[in-house]
Amino acid sequence: MSVYKLNMEQLRNWVGRLIAERPVYGVRQKDERFVFGRLKKPEELRLDYDVTILPPKKYILPTRENLLAYQPGEHYESLWADEPFVLLGVHPYDFVAIRQLDLLFEREKPDEHYLRRRRAATIIVADVERASDNVFAGCVGTAVVKDAFDGLLTRVEDGYLLEVRGEKGEWLASLLESPSPANAAELSRRNDVWENNRRRLRKHELKVPPEQLGDLLRRSVDHPLWEEKARLCYSCGSCNLVCPTCYCFDVRDESDWSLDKGVRYRVWDGCLLEDFAMVAGGHNFRPTRAARYRHRYYRKGLYVPEMIGELACVGCGRCITACTAGIANPVEVYNRLQEEPHEDDAAE
Repeated sequence: MSVYKLNMEQLRNWVGRLIAERPVYGVRQKDERFVFGRLKKPEELRLDYDVTILPPKKYILPTRENLLAYQPGEHYESLWADEPFVLLGVHPYDFVAIRQLDLLFEREKPDEHYLRRRRAATIIVADVERASDNVFAGCVGTAVVKDAFDGLLTRVEDGYLLEVRGEKGEWLASLLESPSPANAAELSRRNDVWENNRRRLRKHELKVPPEQLGDLLRRSVDHPLWEEKARLCYSCGSCNLVCPTCYCFDVRDESDWSLDKGVRYRVWDGCLLEDFAMVAGGHNFRPTRAARYRHRYYRKGLYVPEMIGELACVGCGRCITACTAGIANPVEVYNRLQEEPHEDDAAE
């Protein structure tokens, strides 16, 4: 582990060298919002952003990914994407989400398509400089990360501190021009940034300790909240599609007009969509909006934590912003389950 101090010119020159070496996907402004996109020059990079529309997971688990090409009969060819690239400016909560995806795609039957992209990625985290309107990462322990990244940028007064780790971090450091090690005072200021972010990234205050959410949900299966909120749900899946920890996908085949060849691909899918749980024969395991709406919160607070030991909500707040019906706020839902226990729950 090494930590360097970069002034703004050094940072700009370093980003320019990264761009010259390999594809770099960083945060750019789009109208009044921000998106991850390929950088063509350092001046496009915005590290002072609040939150991106879609999470950076889209470069490791693309919205559409070709898996194999096929021809009638037995001939097929797996399609791989493993060109090295850089993700630059990933907020801590989004990095925690990527690490969760790593655990999920590595377990039981490893997903080689995901893992090849993940191994190709060099991820540079950037501490939050400007809190978004709906972030609550400070409530779920994702406002700050201190390990597992390749690089970490933190704004301190007239420049940035860059911490690098591991083999990929050494490559990042090799592109620095006349790097200066950070001194004790600068490291202390970074600690101040971390403590401040833990306090201020709480636009919605979760009143339930995250480790108690599983028990709360086990007691709340029949809570009237699910039906009440679901009446307003459009089943549009917006909350799924902007979520950095959602990883469900649908696999489809697409044939050429000649029927001589085709491709198998996967696309993002979401549990709020009406046909998500549809199986052969037309049976739907979650045919009602209430069942689908409830499932989303159980996935975040119970099902995934049982698999990997971590809450599957990182507090980015994107779902709150994306939901035009105003029913997708996890903090509001969990707080209400805690504050208004169902009668049957109270009897237990």
